[in-house]
Amino acid sequence: MKIIIAGAGEVGFHLAKLLSFESQEITLLDTKKESLVYAIDHLDIRVIKGDATSIAVLNDARIDDSDLFIAVTSSETTNITACVLAKQLGAKRTIARISNTEFIDHKDVVGFSRFGIDELISPETLAANEIELLLNQYGFNDSYEFEDGTLSMVSLRLSRTASFVDKTVKEAAELFPELNFVPIAIQRFGTQYTIIPHGDTQFKEGDKVVFVTTKGGEEELFGLSGRVRMDIKDVMILGGSKIGLKTAKELCNSKFKVKLVEKDKEIAFEMADELPEALVINGDGRNVELLDEENIGNMDAFIAVTGDSETNIMSCLVAKSKGVQKTIALVENMDYYQLSYSIGIDTLINKKLLAANNIFRYIRKGEVVAMTKLTNMNAELLEFEVKDKSKITNKLIKDLEFPRSAIIGGVIRNGKGVIPLGNFKIEPGDRVVVCCLPRCITEVEKFFF
Repeated sequence: MKIIIAGAGEVGFHLAKLLSFESQEITLLDTKKESLVYAIDHLDIRVIKGDATSIAVLNDARIDDSDLFIAVTSSETTNITACVLAKQLGAKRTIARISNTEFIDHKDVVGFSRFGIDELISPETLAANEIELLLNQYGFNDSYEFEDGTLSMVSLRLSRTASFVDKTVKEAAELFPELNFVPIAIQRFGTQYTIIPHGDTQFKEGDKVVFVTTKGGEEELFGLSGRVRMDIKDVMILGGSKIGLKTAKELCNSKFKVKLVEKDKEIAFEMADELPEALVINGDGRNVELLDEENIGNMDAFIAVTGDSETNIMSCLVAKSKGVQKTIALVENMDYYQLSYSIGIDTLINKKLLAANNIFRYIRKGEVVAMTKLTNMNAELLEFEVKDKSKITNKLIKDLEFPRSAIIGGVIRNGKGVIPLGNFKIEPGDRVVVCCLPRCITEVEKFFF
């Protein structure tokens, strides 16, 4: 695919990096020379210095021959304008990064596609949604929902008391035949290697295991994981950023008790007006005495979403030392992102990665409905729609000769999630969730052409 990305900032560079690994033909546009120099030094891509809203610059990027135009500059207005121009100049599909979440809430009413914008992406909204999902599925380090929770992906570390530690996948399935979940990826403790599990794969203490589960399966899985469940009610949020505001609104609507700490007095008063159901505190969240005064030890969860990664990490570590069970930190540095478990924070979230995952499905072949990259693991989770002429259609799973580096984790049929076994027949209209290592993605995609 020929892909043009406008904006070489954090989101644009990270997206270009991921797409370049896929051997896509990438052109990166930006007005800042230093950003482009850094990109061309680290990536095998074409770069052009110029304004993405310039018709001459877009023509120089060969917009008329592009399959996908992605505008992810820091300016919402630039992104919208660039996408409108790109579509009129011949781009087959356009995606705009926006910060005003009202656009996403009312996109069907406004009809952005009529202007030439096929998709709107808000990293802030994606991050807020991810936080709410993590709190609702407390106990799991990562989560992702397919079809509004018909199937869910969750991950956790296996404790010594987990029921299936030291058992193979086949042995665990025989011991618990009625379970509604299946393991799809394993990362051994202390390693960076991702294993796609099969019947003879053994679960070990400390493994990070990713599961696909149907509705209700999360409770069963949590019970077998060796942990004690504790519902989250009281939440403290550090930082009055867009993500902090969006998260606080969503959590208040979901009946959580929310305290929000913001050190800027003016912003704190504005947020107090916008969040009548939350307690907004003007103060420095790095101040341990302040946190103690606000009873941080009584909080069920602590979420740090300031604009500073180090502040978010350190404040979460303080919260953890005070007995807070669930900590979530927003980080921009991808090196930090790889260290979440080892530094003692339950979950790190990254806007760049969330946005890139959301955009990624547009460059996949086959009818990819949704996808996500597994956190800190070298694997992808994709949802394909099965067509009448797909290679996989009307075949039993056991007869597919599916690559060993991939596994079918679940099927959505007529709005219901199913954990399929070998005798399950794939039918047209099914939505199939597949986990696979990068090296076999092309091979997997062929099953769904």
